[in-house]
Amino acid sequence: MGDDILVFAEQRENRLHAGALQCVTAARSLAGKTGGQVVACVIGDATDQAVAAVQNAGVDRVIVVRDASLRLYSPLRYRTALAAAITKVGPRAVLMPATFMGRDLAPRVAVCIRGACATDVVDVSCGQNGAIDARRPVYNGKASCHVTLPANRVAVISIRPNVYAPSSGAAPGAVEPLAFAAAPGDDRVGARELMRAGGEIKDVAEADVIVAGGRSLKSEENFKIIYDLARELDAAVGASRAACDAGYQPHSRQVGLTGKTVTPKLYIACGISGAIQHLAGMRGSKVIVAINTDAEAPIFKAADYGIVGDLFKIVPLLTQEVHKLRHA
Repeated sequence: MGDDILVFAEQRENRLHAGALQCVTAARSLAGKTGGQVVACVIGDATDQAVAAVQNAGVDRVIVVRDASLRLYSPLRYRTALAAAITKVGPRAVLMPATFMGRDLAPRVAVCIRGACATDVVDVSCGQNGAIDARRPVYNGKASCHVTLPANRVAVISIRPNVYAPSSGAAPGAVEPLAFAAAPGDDRVGARELMRAGGEIKDVAEADVIVAGGRSLKSEENFKIIYDLARELDAAVGASRAACDAGYQPHSRQVGLTGKTVTPKLYIACGISGAIQHLAGMRGSKVIVAINTDAEAPIFKAADYGIVGDLFKIVPLLTQEVHKLRHA
């Protein structure tokens, strides 16, 4: 085990995930203390664009594991591929975005290499005697848990999206190919590509911008105005628990204590009163905009900008203005 920091540069369809660039920022901070290099690992089939993107993000080397069987995410095959890259590099720590892929992959890799694991981390630093200190929120962000990952084990850490700024503007790192060899049993889990009508659906847990609607929308059909604004902002559509329980949106879009925790750069809450369960899931948003007819709604206490008014009038106006700005 050396002093280098390895970043799993997650890519999908040859597009580097934004969280990977944020992990590079955290990795550069750690490498400055350990005295090692920042090494990225890209896994997939067609990866040229993703490799080029991470090359210019301030990494010293890029390990590319390319194979046709890695075109789609497979937890066992990706575990084997990343474990091989870890063996090649011998890093002090492995960082990856806490996306659906990262949350699934991190503990698998940690077990495979007999490493130490911390998930959904919001701050990472070097501790005493070569240990890695990680801070992660608990009790829905009301408290923080400090985890010490010992120096005698490789630290595998998933970083919550949008807590670090993306890295950029450095000299391109050298690319090193690494052959993929599947481990016995990797074929136990397969991967299939599902095509959805209506185009790609953004996941609220990974989106930079979210437009969320509450029970005040009154029906699934009325959520069309939320989708219209989200489309103009290239945003994901979220919903409160009340809206999901009423059947207006699927629970996969639910934000809150019993839904998903989100940390977007912009969160627009439309017709959401701001129950504590919902606030627990979105209080980490960088900028919060609230639209509600009730001036005393709790959501306004958490909001950076508040609009007291009818969402059925305000949201379409916002959509029109955003459209004008985009096509000016």
